Amino acid sequence: MYSYLDPTLTKALMYLEINLISIVLVAFIHYKTNGLTKMVAQRNFAMAIDAQLAFFVSDTLFAMMFYGLFPKIPAFMLFSKEVYFLSTSLLCFFWFVYFEYLQNSPFVRDRKRVWQSSFLVWIMVILLVVNLFTGICFRVDSDGNYSRGPLFIVMYIISYSYVFFTCIRAFIRLFKKQYYSQRSMLIKLALFPVGPAIAGIIQFFLPELPVACAALAFATLIIYMDRTDSMIALDPLTHLHNRKMIDYYYSIWHDDKESNASLFLLMIDANKFKSINDTYGHIQGDKALVRIADAMRISLRGHNRRFNIARFGGDEFAILVWAENEDEILALEKRIHTSLANLNAREHSPYELTVSIGHEQASRDLPLKDLIEKADAKLYEEKERLGNVRKK
Repeated sequence: MYSYLDPTLTKALMYLEINLISIVLVAFIHYKTNGLTKMVAQRNFAMAIDAQLAFFVSDTLFAMMFYGLFPKIPAFMLFSKEVYFLSTSLLCFFWFVYFEYLQNSPFVRDRKRVWQSSFLVWIMVILLVVNLFTGICFRVDSDGNYSRGPLFIVMYIISYSYVFFTCIRAFIRLFKKQYYSQRSMLIKLALFPVGPAIAGIIQFFLPELPVACAALAFATLIIYMDRTDSMIALDPLTHLHNRKMIDYYYSIWHDDKESNASLFLLMIDANKFKSINDTYGHIQGDKALVRIADAMRISLRGHNRRFNIARFGGDEFAILVWAENEDEILALEKRIHTSLANLNAREHSPYELTVSIGHEQASRDLPLKDLIEKADAKLYEEKERLGNVRKK
């Protein structure tokens, strides 16, 4: 296409085309996530995209000046590189926080710890300020010639530490049975840095090849598409799966090779929930549902087999859980009751919040619809026994 042009100009135009495509793609993803930024996790996703756009633009402007497509302005070239490395650090930090949210890490619930974890970004800021006066990381001379300094590699180590840390955590969780329901998401998080890392290594040794921006844009697209699919299957209030995910995991159970474990379905319903809504309002009702969801999560933390928790509808929840025997299920039910009571005490709940639970063991020839009916029947037997039948 550019065979009749000067080779340097050809490189510059190819660099510009690839980076512009990356910018347009990531800007489109940013636009599509605007309506989701009220969620804390999505806000970090959006900030990672902002930093990524700054990374792309600064890289493009520097390359265009370096190759002579734009006039060489040494001070602006130096500024572009400073922005390039600062935005690299920021985008890695925001990806790190976003990935921790996706893994439901307790770390992100403590804002102080999140802020403390940004110390590498501040080290990068200090390093870049020092670099302006010493060129210890990189420099641009008066003729617009760019060269690397002795601490150049340190900037990459600082930035990439964030993403690799959380991706290694995701990789470790892949081998833990209690995270089976998150397996697809964990695989993507563990593999996320592979493409950009390979592209970064290539561009480190061959800086004229514009592969870093393209690889990062493509990886961002994969994460965006995966999270969009996940959000369709996610209950926005409790952040549990919705009913269709119970259908999904039950359907793949027939392919399960874990022959020494049985599958159970637990149906869980809030007792006298209507009176909570009527007396204390729907905001308190929503908080009650979130508390029940948290109690289930807490109770299943020590379970060393696969499980999936879902909001089945309204104030009813479902858990598909693999277990050795029914005694494990009875112990789980007891933990749920205890965890909910502890959360109620911690929150100083002005109302009594309890649940009724019914369970049934699955069998290969039992359709999910029939399994739900059996577990539901036991659930309402429990409600009647305790006098918690829902008022019409």
